[in-house]
Amino acid sequence: MPETTPPDDGSRARIDVHHHFCAPQWLEWAERQGLVNPKALPPWARWDAASALDLMDRAGIATAVLKPMLPARYETSAQLREATTVTLRAATEVVSAHPGRFAFHVPLFLDEPEVSSWALRHGLDELGAVGVNVTANYGGVYLGDASYDPLFAELDERAAVVDTHPHNLPGGGAAPHVPGIPNFLCDFLLDTTRAAVNMIHKRTLDRFPNLSVILPHAGGFLPHIATRAEAFAGAFSPPVEPAVVRDHMRRFHYDTAGPMSPAGTLLATVPPSQLLFGSDWPACPSAMVTDIALPALAADPALTPAHHRAINRDNALRLMPGLSAPSAEAAPARV
Repeated sequence: MPETTPPDDGSRARIDVHHHFCAPQWLEWAERQGLVNPKALPPWARWDAASALDLMDRAGIATAVLKPMLPARYETSAQLREATTVTLRAATEVVSAHPGRFAFHVPLFLDEPEVSSWALRHGLDELGAVGVNVTANYGGVYLGDASYDPLFAELDERAAVVDTHPHNLPGGGAAPHVPGIPNFLCDFLLDTTRAAVNMIHKRTLDRFPNLSVILPHAGGFLPHIATRAEAFAGAFSPPVEPAVVRDHMRRFHYDTAGPMSPAGTLLATVPPSQLLFGSDWPACPSAMVTDIALPALAADPALTPAHHRAINRDNALRLMPGLSAPSAEAAPARV
């Protein structure tokens, strides 16, 4: 029998859109400022390039898009701007040191509009970032709120990619809201869902049609409540049409970080063109990425080889053409 070449599913040249980056230079700066106690920070706050590249090579990740994390409470806007400057400088150094292996998003703090406006201009217009990163809510004010419109208008002018991420639910702080259950397990998914539903309610993608919004962790609970959200669209205040709910769900982008649930429900809600690969490393430990998340994704019965190639690589290249990913041979999978 002649040998056949298996279909190229992109699994040797993945583009990871969900790679957390807590810059070592930021950590040193924040410690000098008295903003953090390094010993109290979680393991994911200790990023280094060697560990990142090792995980990437084992997972077949050709390019990782750095998702900057600046986990501290800042005393002034000037201090936040300095923290952002340190982080962006560190991100550009990583990109320069490892051509083609990394790109980065600009961290925005939407409750600090002047700093955020400066950061998006500096990061997108001058440094070559491929998008921006925001959290689902700031002090209980969720994405979609009118107070963020000026910044969203600046992003819309640039046809920006807006990458989102959840955090602790408003009012509860970092302590588990349910004793014994870490917030990231359930509450983070609800935080993403609230932000997405609020953007649907406020018709964010209609008012800013050039934006591309990425929802992490396969959209939280959003795909699982798609029918419910459409059925109760009239219960919003003011009400929205079910078609608006459906349209926004299909226009959001969704990453696979998690590990995510089987894709059948998600693909019943959104087209495969909207799915992107995400590892969630290092918040998601290396072994979980390589031993659980990747095998589950590969074995998902709802995904064809064409789906896999789109998720692993092609969708990200179309969404962020500024990415410069190496060829498949540059990142051999060693899972």
